[in-house]
Amino acid sequence: MRGKTALVTGATSGIGLAIAKALAEAGVRVMINGFGDEAQIAAAQAEAGGALYHGADMSKPAEIADMMAAAEAQLCGVDILVNNAGIQFVSPVEEFPPEKWDAILAINLSSAFHTTRLAVPGMKAKGWGRIINTASAHSLVASPFKSAYVAAKHGIAGFTKTIALEVATAGVTVNCISPGYVWTPLVEKQIPDTMAARGLTREQVIEDVLLKAQPTRQFVTVDQVAATALFLCSDAAAQITGANISMDGGWTAA
Repeated sequence: MRGKTALVTGATSGIGLAIAKALAEAGVRVMINGFGDEAQIAAAQAEAGGALYHGADMSKPAEIADMMAAAEAQLCGVDILVNNAGIQFVSPVEEFPPEKWDAILAINLSSAFHTTRLAVPGMKAKGWGRIINTASAHSLVASPFKSAYVAAKHGIAGFTKTIALEVATAGVTVNCISPGYVWTPLVEKQIPDTMAARGLTREQVIEDVLLKAQPTRQFVTVDQVAATALFLCSDAAAQITGANISMDGGWTAA
């Protein structure tokens, strides 16, 4: 993959940063996107091999379009697109703030549409491309109090299949990875809301909600997700497209 280019959204921490780092180590020129203070962004750029950075707000289509134009200008196009940006909010549906619903659907689902529609023409022109969407075990099963997140991740799974069919003869593959619980800032931040929604302690949320879902009783690691993304970019995975790859310790096996 040396000489290829990649854009990874939501890549200043967690899964996105691990994927950006793995791609950079494989010789890919990377642009990352995500929130954070100046020091955090600089550290993420350094960890991802001196990656370029664009601070587009992934809830705003105009900023996404600007980011895609910047990637075209600075990277000469996007060969590998990783749609990883995501947020979470946990609440019973009758108390779920409408603005939180709108934000989650915009960032977790609609942003992938906006990046993909702008990346596909260049990939088709080159006859090669890889689109990887970070889904979730919640693209396959539901959990209470996560109505917006589950809806968005089910949407990502369907979106992935649809675009895979549209570009199947163009040398472009489109897949999603569905991790179970990965110990990332996104997961850590939802613990207090889950404590409140379910009336549990922090330890009970970790052991009886998060890890209980995964038969291995272990968190998925960001490096495991990154290794799977790297494989999907390889020639060995050229005939894997439209797939939803579960990495959930057996959660969705039942």
